[in-house]
Amino acid sequence: MKITIVGTGYVGLITGTCFANAGNNVTCLDIDPKKVETLRKGEAPFFEPGLSEMMTKSINAGRLHFTDDPNTAYCDSSIIFICVGTPTGEDGRCNLSHVMGVADSISDSLDSFDEPPTVVVKSTVPVGTTHKVAERLKGKYSIANCPEFLREGNAIDDFMNPDRVVCGVEDDRAKKFLEKVYAPFISDGHPIFFFDIHSSEMVKYASNAMLACKISFINEIASLCERNGANIERVRTGMCSDSRIGNQFFKPGIGYGGSCFPKDTLAVMEMGDDANAPCLVNTAVHNLNQRQRRWFADRILKHFNNDLTGKKVTLWGLAFKPNTDDVRDAPSIDIAKTLIEAGAEVTGFDPEAWETFRHEVPEVEIFKDMYDAANQADALVICTEWSEFSSPDFARLKTILNDPVVFDGRNLYKRNEMASYGFNYYSVGRPTVELAVAR
Repeated sequence: MKITIVGTGYVGLITGTCFANAGNNVTCLDIDPKKVETLRKGEAPFFEPGLSEMMTKSINAGRLHFTDDPNTAYCDSSIIFICVGTPTGEDGRCNLSHVMGVADSISDSLDSFDEPPTVVVKSTVPVGTTHKVAERLKGKYSIANCPEFLREGNAIDDFMNPDRVVCGVEDDRAKKFLEKVYAPFISDGHPIFFFDIHSSEMVKYASNAMLACKISFINEIASLCERNGANIERVRTGMCSDSRIGNQFFKPGIGYGGSCFPKDTLAVMEMGDDANAPCLVNTAVHNLNQRQRRWFADRILKHFNNDLTGKKVTLWGLAFKPNTDDVRDAPSIDIAKTLIEAGAEVTGFDPEAWETFRHEVPEVEIFKDMYDAANQADALVICTEWSEFSSPDFARLKTILNDPVVFDGRNLYKRNEMASYGFNYYSVGRPTVELAVAR
């Protein structure tokens, strides 16, 4: 099948590459000629395990193509996926200008089609947006919505082995094309659901809002545990043994970040305001998430009596989560800025996100080695749970730090082990280890 992908960001590039890997003829359209040249070399513009290798395989096989020319991209295409960004604007609302711009571009080209293609909105959009795209296309189309459920760092596996595929359709033609293009990925029993378009659009937001809610909930309980002498890890174990609750996304920390949860939670709040049905739970989830990162930064300040002048603080982990170089809305950014404002010299290390983070907070000195970053630091802060950080050389770390203080925002370490090495150890929702004595 001839497939066109509009947009070569995270969703578009992975979608196009996986479709090409399944044997389809895929053309990816991007307006940036320099980016297109890079993509033609099989080089992904972001880090995702296995992506560049899969791109190169399909490029060499003649199945994956990149262009900045809309006419070339749309020519003879059976199905067009809109995969452009929908960023949150300064007013907190979802910016749909890129999606509508693509709709206008397709409409301008539709007259040249013998059989107009099916147009699928894959970008995450508020309910009703797909029909607004349909209005721009002036009725010469089959329209559909097909939200993505890709986890950064696991995106290829998520696409190739989906929990489910959700499609919003209005006619049999769109349904037939989507069944055909997703057939290789649902052959092992993974379900494909066909809903009305409004319900399909809402599934994406409702799913991410629920996961964000679980994260903020466990962080709120962690706050109560810490203030009442309980241990969140023990409380969590007791909770998650209940099959009705489960254990996924119930891990305390410094809050969620990235391109999905923050943006989608705000979008749900926006939809609620527009419908005169305020989404109070989602508003609380967002506020709790912002409070969590402020609280963690404040406890670092409190340890130093709110004055970090002349102090050096090292951040291990800059990406919002492991196995990605994405720092969008990463808690590390807010924490670093707070420490710098308090007078600290801040250094950082991340296996992949060092370059993207440097653009966000250029004042932070980035190191290529985790121990070099921590050398002569007055405190170490764990912001991301990369596997590299799970079992460090604690004896070496104790030696190179000016002061053996660790603020663990991801609860990577055992309190008794940190006590045995002589660290002052702060974590989330657990009693603090002070003066090498575990309480």
